Amino acid sequence: MGTISNLGRRDIETVIHPYTNLSAFRETGPLVIERGKGVFVYDSQGREYIEGLSGLWCASLGYGVEELTEAAREQMSRLSFSHLFGGKSHDLAIELAEKLKEIAPGAPSHVLFCSGGSEANDMQVKLTWYYNNARGRPEKKKIISRMKAYHGVTVASGSLTGLQPVHADFDLPLPQVLHAPCPHYYRYGEEGETEEAFSARMARDLEELIVREGADTVAAFIAEPVMGAGGVLIPPEGYFPAVAEVLKKYDVRFISDEVICGFGRTGEMFGARTFGFEPDSISVAKAITSASFPLGAITIEEDLYRAMLAESEKTGVFGHGYTYTGHPVGCAVALKTLEIYERDGIVDQVKKKAKLFSGRFTELSGHPLVGEARAIGMIGAVELVADKKTKRPFDPALKVGAKVVDFALGHGLLTRMLGDSVALCPPLVMTESEINEMFDRLALALNDAEAWVERESLRRA
Repeated sequence: MGTISNLGRRDIETVIHPYTNLSAFRETGPLVIERGKGVFVYDSQGREYIEGLSGLWCASLGYGVEELTEAAREQMSRLSFSHLFGGKSHDLAIELAEKLKEIAPGAPSHVLFCSGGSEANDMQVKLTWYYNNARGRPEKKKIISRMKAYHGVTVASGSLTGLQPVHADFDLPLPQVLHAPCPHYYRYGEEGETEEAFSARMARDLEELIVREGADTVAAFIAEPVMGAGGVLIPPEGYFPAVAEVLKKYDVRFISDEVICGFGRTGEMFGARTFGFEPDSISVAKAITSASFPLGAITIEEDLYRAMLAESEKTGVFGHGYTYTGHPVGCAVALKTLEIYERDGIVDQVKKKAKLFSGRFTELSGHPLVGEARAIGMIGAVELVADKKTKRPFDPALKVGAKVVDFALGHGLLTRMLGDSVALCPPLVMTESEINEMFDRLALALNDAEAWVERESLRRA
């Protein structure tokens, strides 16, 4: 194990790490992060890193936000726990639900809380099934997601996810879950096809899938406004309005997974507003507390709420909920987070910094390793290719994306490999000088990777 510290060795023998090659990890050990402040985090050796992915797309206000610390401390002193079972409630759950109804897209009637994004999307599946049972349509149960989508890792939300490692040897996806094509214009657009034409084709493909399966069996469609873990894939022009028309035609519930995009990330409060569509329901988590407390939620439209009332009357109880549904500390932190977003004009800040952010990505598009650089608001990625002209990717076994991430680490930048795309999704409070420093460090990592690719002759087909 070489230079792995005693703390690292203890980790290896006790902790299971998500999305990690557990076998290789025994030889490399962990990067132990000990503290964070602003957009920087520090490891157990005292080294500083720019947190270029907001942790996991979530720490939108950065680290060490004293107002959030105080909100949690104060609430723990006042009411450290309460639940919502059996009609019990507390003022913070009520206030947070009211606030989400006020700001969410669509026409939300109620809010159902949980602990995170996977749970939120799991609830979307359960309630879609519940809804159609209440409506006397027990066959209308299929949920359509998309290839390369990420919606979580529970049995249901992991089925919605369209990434092979989440399914492999877990016996997923569930048979009720279908996957439409991935709307990545750079990778799947045909020669001479405009973005608008590509979007129209994606909508036709979706409609053909619904008709083929039987519209009376298809209940819902779920989509991230920007596909995060699939590679930060930004929808082509006209995509969501075209999709929305198809869903309305066949009475298919439209769910927007705003777990990454929600609360300012794309330059509007929600991604649905950025891309011009009105969902029936949204899922939120992550930035709702700036990752300072585990909390998630979904909005419930009026038709679904009426169906829930009818089912509850029939069965005697709404048989769903978690111990931590509407946790008072989480609600307190969320309310303070939303207050900060509004008070400090975080969405306007993102709009102002988006030009610099996207401009630095555009500069990277000229790099020999980069096939496409894509960004919106303050989220983006570079897609690495072996041949820029033909868009030929590297052999996945070469792990070129992982190598870029390793080089970035050496330059004091934490980012994430998504296949052969490398993503940036920094705290929304990052200053322009910090944005420039982050991109300078990524550029150094790309240069290191290019030198390595040339040295090892890795571009050979």
